[in-house]
Amino acid sequence: MGLSTGIRALDDVLGGLQPGRFYLVAAVPGAGSSLIATAAARTSALDHHQPVLYAASGLTRADIAARIVAAHLPVDYRRLRAGRLTPTEQDDTAALHHHLAQAPLYIDDGTDLTTDAIAESVPDLPGLALVVVDRLQTTEDPRLPLSGPAQIADAAQALAHLARTHELPVLAAVDTDDPQLIAALSLDITITLTRDADQIHATVTERDLGPQATLTLHADLAHARITDPTHRHPSPVTSAPPIVTPHAPAQPSQTPLQAPASPSPDPTATQPTPTAHTAAPRRPSPRRTTTPPPPQGGYANRDYSYFTGMITRAVDEALHDHDGDITTATEALVKKAVPNAMALFEATRVGGNYEHTVYPETLEFLRKKTKDGADEIWEGRHNWTNTHLTDALHNGTHPPITVNALDTNASFLSAFKTHLPIGALIHDPHGGFDPKRSGIYRLPTRPTWHHPDLPDPIGNRREDGPVLLDDATIRLLIRCARLGLCEAPHITECWTSGASEGLLEKFRRVLTEARTSALETDDTVTVEYIKAMYSKFTSTIGESSVNRDIRRPDWMHIIRSQAFANLWYKSHRAHSNGLTVVRVRGTDELHVAGNWRTVFTEGRLTTQMKQKDQYPLPRKNAR
Repeated sequence: MGLSTGIRALDDVLGGLQPGRFYLVAAVPGAGSSLIATAAARTSALDHHQPVLYAASGLTRADIAARIVAAHLPVDYRRLRAGRLTPTEQDDTAALHHHLAQAPLYIDDGTDLTTDAIAESVPDLPGLALVVVDRLQTTEDPRLPLSGPAQIADAAQALAHLARTHELPVLAAVDTDDPQLIAALSLDITITLTRDADQIHATVTERDLGPQATLTLHADLAHARITDPTHRHPSPVTSAPPIVTPHAPAQPSQTPLQAPASPSPDPTATQPTPTAHTAAPRRPSPRRTTTPPPPQGGYANRDYSYFTGMITRAVDEALHDHDGDITTATEALVKKAVPNAMALFEATRVGGNYEHTVYPETLEFLRKKTKDGADEIWEGRHNWTNTHLTDALHNGTHPPITVNALDTNASFLSAFKTHLPIGALIHDPHGGFDPKRSGIYRLPTRPTWHHPDLPDPIGNRREDGPVLLDDATIRLLIRCARLGLCEAPHITECWTSGASEGLLEKFRRVLTEARTSALETDDTVTVEYIKAMYSKFTSTIGESSVNRDIRRPDWMHIIRSQAFANLWYKSHRAHSNGLTVVRVRGTDELHVAGNWRTVFTEGRLTTQMKQKDQYPLPRKNAR
């Protein structure tokens, strides 16, 4: 039998969620597709203790946690989010928090969530029973890779492939019920929801057989859940009801079922209880819904203590060797950053899906022309000022403004999440772009940019003739084209290899986890040591005598350009949310006017921003 969705009437039709099948829940916003996803996840993870990977795109851990708590106790969702629970409800919620720490529910709420990232996480979760993707978004958003019609089509096919190859049920929610879009996806099973007040009509359609059943469910929105019709609050049970095998297509009107549609809480079971105080999401990888300090490793509860221990031991030894002197210990660690970073990187690659090439033949355009010179690759380095604005400020046609100089945190570390070529680059004289490959691309001319309020995505460099761009910059240009900001890049030839976003992912997760722990304890030595590791790793993997373990100048360019691209995405996010972008510099400097804290979270984590300065424009001495 398949896994329960937590809704008995739906299980009767589906026969549960079957291994190897992809289920798409399609509904307009507010009609319940995300609540179906949440119900399936909490039923498997909390009631049946089956590991679940919950890929949350556009939602946060706190959002998912609040919905699970409200549905599972149950407790009023709005009062939960507003912090207005009764003392008894607060006690119940606290008890759920305790269970949540041990429940096998792994939530990945990273802003760079892609189907590749989801697939990379699956092998790292032993016994994984279910993958939930919440949600695919029809409106394209540069911050959400799983958004936009084209991306939805690609994602749906990739998730269907994931289900088949890993023999897992995969359930995804999409925020539309457009019949043309749904039909074009041609998926195994589609569950289309329409809402009428407190009723939800669900139509189950199979690709080859057409509509199989239509059933009516109850929208219990006060508790953020969908239940069986005429559902009453469930009383605790010690085991979940058995899943009923599929029967003949159900009639539109179903007989009310006795058992609760959503999983009945088991008072003794460890249950994911989304906590109201869930920590701000750090990026990336699936993590349990709670926020206990990660004794074993913060990502998907994977045990990274061996790797973080390599960092801790190096710091302890340096402090011991220098009699606790922070300055000299830090200097000593920085000097060892390159070999130690390479040792850690190699350790994290043991057992990886791919064996990357460390010393491919260096193509001519990747070679430095002089010892201290540069090669021919054009990175999207930013050195941009909103001259349209500054001219208006200086000539008095725009009122004075206050500018906030913001700084991103660990920009190169975040840029490790990028598509890197696995093997040697192979030349294709016909050009074109394949998202499953990565490398270097030739364009006949520099793409044009006509938006004075946003930085040019490939920087300020101006040259005539063909340009060579790396993969991160090309993907940024493609995203800009999909947003209608520029023409799609015309690639006349390319040099690429099969690509993976996972080559540096475990390395990045380990460094991010160690950095976060160090920040929480004000451990400046470890913070500076980690900074030296990821920054020197990036700068020495090209042509450098300091690092002889690897020679991948293509990786170096792609990582650096990914950092520039990430900053561009932040500037676009600021602009889209009503802030005025004033300046963009390098990989980490963003100057904006307006209330930036409504757009970005303040702090020192990799997903946050911090303010370095505040100044008026025009400057007083400039008038």
